[in-house]
Amino acid sequence: MYREIKILRQHGIQYVRDLRNQPVSDLFRGRPVISRDITASEIEKVSSLCPAGAIDKETGSIDLGFCVFCRECEFCLKEKIRFTNDYRISASRREDLVIRPGIDVPMRLNGDVIRKEIRKIYRRSLKLRQVSAGGDNSCEMELNASGNVNFDLGRHGIEFTASPRHADGIVITGPVSGNMAAALRLTYEAVPDPKVIILVGTDAISGGMFAGSPALDRRFIEEHHIDLYVPGNPAHPLTFINGILDLLEKK
Repeated sequence: MYREIKILRQHGIQYVRDLRNQPVSDLFRGRPVISRDITASEIEKVSSLCPAGAIDKETGSIDLGFCVFCRECEFCLKEKIRFTNDYRISASRREDLVIRPGIDVPMRLNGDVIRKEIRKIYRRSLKLRQVSAGGDNSCEMELNASGNVNFDLGRHGIEFTASPRHADGIVITGPVSGNMAAALRLTYEAVPDPKVIILVGTDAISGGMFAGSPALDRRFIEEHHIDLYVPGNPAHPLTFINGILDLLEKK
């Protein structure tokens, strides 16, 4: 017993006490901020540099649904673009993932578009089935980490389940390849109503670097209402966790 107590004292507290306000390194790549006075020539420069096509050539806005958080635009224009360490960047509407010049405010979910039944039925307990639709296993690893002893998402009654028949919704990662399109539909159909759909990662939200590829079949994404968008490449556990907590309006 003495040995175990000694080890605990040496290691300290391993778990995240407050998932809402956990400090992270300044090097963390979170919500970007774009200077209001960015010029047209500077926009042209960084938009042509962006490997994911996330920067609008006209306005200079950054679409987090396409952004891979490589920070090349920040390295190019440090005085005009910077990535903060704000990890609460999930959205309930696709258009809310677009960061415009001159706007430096925290991102929060738009409660007006969240279906009322979600917060009414799943506020105390939410079971999710994860579908890797052609993913590279990066977002999948981060989702797995959200349930480990450090983050322990299960303390809020939110857990992943093995069967879609036991789930309340699905979490999609990957750009949705043609080979996984049918499996994704079958999984969704097996989930009881009302069904929650969550997209995690740049690939799931927009196709990412694979957008426009003939190997993709994103008709499922286009045909269904998405309840939560969690950007990132990959999405950090804190981003995913806070997005879920905001969706369910948990304090």
